[in-house]
Amino acid sequence: MANVAEDYDTQYCFPAINSSCIKGKRSSFENNIIYMFVLLLSAWTVFLNLLVIISISHFKKLHTPTNLIILSLAVADMLVGLIVIPIEGIKQIETCWYFGDTNCGLFVIIVRLLLITSLSNLVLIAVDRYMAVCHPLLYPQKMTTTKTLISICLCWFCCSVYIIWFVISNGYFNMSERTLCYGQCIVLITPAWRFIDLIISFLFPCTVIITAYVRIFYVVQQQVKVINSQINGIKCVMDVSVKRRTESKAALTLGIIVTAYLLCWIPFYICSLTTNTAISPTTLTFLTWTFHINSGLNPIVYALFYRWFKISVKHIVTFRIFQPASSLTDIFTESHS
Repeated sequence: MANVAEDYDTQYCFPAINSSCIKGKRSSFENNIIYMFVLLLSAWTVFLNLLVIISISHFKKLHTPTNLIILSLAVADMLVGLIVIPIEGIKQIETCWYFGDTNCGLFVIIVRLLLITSLSNLVLIAVDRYMAVCHPLLYPQKMTTTKTLISICLCWFCCSVYIIWFVISNGYFNMSERTLCYGQCIVLITPAWRFIDLIISFLFPCTVIITAYVRIFYVVQQQVKVINSQINGIKCVMDVSVKRRTESKAALTLGIIVTAYLLCWIPFYICSLTTNTAISPTTLTFLTWTFHINSGLNPIVYALFYRWFKISVKHIVTFRIFQPASSLTDIFTESHS
């Protein structure tokens, strides 16, 4: 009788299909908690990153190479909050994938595209800061606004081509033939692609980022020693000192963003490369949401370290950006007044 009751209580994602996955069981209270968490996280991520996008897009003084890369990163983070987090929340609540194989493939494309594009933007940020700190005389010629825009567009295009190729090669548009049961949308990677993706999406960008920032902070330490030894020199030395401190602060701020991203991303990526039985579903779920939460953390870092971001947000929430010629406002001068 116990077995009969157990079979009766078992629910399937697709009862009419023999190979259907078993539907997970949660109480209505647990579902409500997940629903509120997903709703608040999605709204928070979209709103904060939208503030970053509007700030950099609207104010002409913020159209610098570094800020354009931050804008690209904010777009990726906003799309995570707008698309990925709600759909991931539905997966957690329903415990089944009801949207079909095609939409599963599209969802995987979006998730992995935003992941690798964010990491590529961090590579661009690392290179930008490396040039600004280590080669300040060459920086204005090498890192122009036009060249940065071209780099960002190429970054998104190349990542899109790679991810589409990756998803099609791994059969994500025909998941029903590659899973143990029908009603799942999970990440499965062939051994060959596991190695390729390890190099392209993990080792190479992380090596570039870490190498660049190690070099940056070494050069900063050397510059601090030189500046301190000449601190009583002529005024031009003081001007150089201020400029060096500004560049160093920018490198430190963006370094915090990069570090936070890597701390959230590397464990998730390592786990995604392992076999399905190597880690528990709870651990993978926790790492997945840790990675998603990171998309809402970057604007907080901007608010803590960038005075111009606080000023631009005040202009936005008070609707001063709709005033004539508001885009020409000198945010930097106002932020120091």
